[in-house]
Formats: sequence, C-alpha cells, structure tokens
Amino acid sequence: MSRIYTKSGDDGTTGLLYGGRTSKGADLMDALGDIDEAVSALGVARTCCTDQPRADLILSLQRDLFVVAADLATNPAHRDRLVSGISLAEPSMAARIEERIDALTLAQPLRPVFVVPGTTPQEAAIDLARSVVRRAERHTVQAKTAGALVTDEVLRYLNRLSDLLYVVARQALEGAEELASHD
Repeated sequence: MSRIYTKSGDDGTTGLLYGGRTSKGADLMDALGDIDEAVSALGVARTCCTDQPRADLILSLQRDLFVVAADLATNPAHRDRLVSGISLAEPSMAARIEERIDALTLAQPLRPVFVVPGTTPQEAAIDLARSVVRRAERHTVQAKTAGALVTDEVLRYLNRLSDLLYVVARQALEGAEELASHD
C-alpha cells in the first residue's frame, strides 16, 4: 500500500524538485503556497464557467502556474534539467498573456469604474485568484530578495497573469450584466 505521507517533512523542511530540502518557512515556500492556492481558486472559477472558451483559458492558466511552480521549486543546482514550457517558465508565456489582454480589451474595453468583487460566483472566484496571484508575486519578490533563484520570466508571468485575471473577471461580470439586462 502506498501512503500519501512520507514523514520527511516532520522536521519543518520540504523537498525541492531534483533533490535537496528547504525550510517550509522560507519565503520561496510562501510563494509556492500562493501559487498552489491560485491554481485552486482558478479551479473554482472554472467550475462556474458557462462559457467554454473562458473555461479553456482558465485551465491553460492553471497549467501555466504548474510550470511556474516547478521553475521556482527546483533545486538551483539542477536547473539544467528543466524543460522550457513544461518545468521552466519562458518569455513566450508572458507574451501570450499580453496578447490575450490586448485582444480582450480591444473586443470589450474596460469601463473606468471601481469594482467590488462578488457580483457573480465566477467573477468573484476569478478576482480571488487575481488577488492570490498578486500575493504570489509579492512573495516571489521577497524570495528573490532573500536569495532564492527567481527568474525574470517567473516575475513577469505572475505580474501579467494578475492583469489578465482582472480583465477576465471584468468580462465575466459584463456577461452577467448583459444577461440580467435581458431578463
């Protein structure tokens, strides 16, 4: 029988990808925990989607966050084992997000209003994910400041992702308002 627990973390450490251990209290672990939380919040948002293209986008963002997490969680001595786009964040990931933001805002410009999240379950879940990604970005910067190996691609991706989630949440809200106005 295989067990989920290993007991190796009972000393307050956790394993890195490709070997080595680090403190569970390290700044890097805060960033990785935030990324894990963002993936889950996006999962909640995806369950609320009635729009398949939006659900597909959210799923692709969840998968991208796994790449970012692998990049961050890798033992620095073994980064040569990472695979671009699979376990290593690459510039094209942030570029794809920028293209998506530009396309979405061109199709539906953002209204210059203050938004209080929570109008719909989907919009609220996307906004929650956005705020968790912002926290992940802050913790990732703290980890880099503390000496962790954090690439520019990871930081750029997290920054652009929160921007995209803002736009996607606004569009989810616009779609709900449009439906409500037809009732």
